[in-house]
Amino acid sequence: MITLSQRLKRRTQNDEANTSRASIRDRLLVKEAQEMAQLLPPSCSVHYANENDLSKFTLTVKPTEGYWEGGIFKFDVNVTDEYNMVPPVVKCVTKLWHPNITESGEVCLSLLRRHSVDGMGWSPIRRLNDVDLLNFEDPLNVEAADMYRHSKEEFKMKVMEYVANYAKD
Repeated sequence: MITLSQRLKRRTQNDEANTSRASIRDRLLVKEAQEMAQLLPPSCSVHYANENDLSKFTLTVKPTEGYWEGGIFKFDVNVTDEYNMVPPVVKCVTKLWHPNITESGEVCLSLLRRHSVDGMGWSPIRRLNDVDLLNFEDPLNVEAADMYRHSKEEFKMKVMEYVANYAKD
């Protein structure tokens, strides 16, 4: 039979494990936040709603070339307590036409999956800087991916429409 003291002891041990895991995440995030600040191109910026909490931030991307040039795209990033064992949760808050992003903002990349069939999924050696949205081999928005493959001009026009309607200040 489990006694109250045994339950309390287990709860304390679980709390300590969670605190330890979070502190590992926080130590990693301090280092990675410094790296991001140095490595991000001038067209990208990171905003922390709470500068004491590096686990939740918004990444703003303002492409200066390519299909999405001239747009302003915001991505909410949530790094859970289980990081670096699990990938960050990324959501695009700007509506855009992209093979790896649904119109509702879901982001699908092999890299952001814990278990990926292509073997390129998340692993503890991955870092936030490894996330690349320009890999169209694993599309979530199949219609956008098909349009990109079969009619780049139509794809470009659709992207420009979305940029004009949703990705401006």
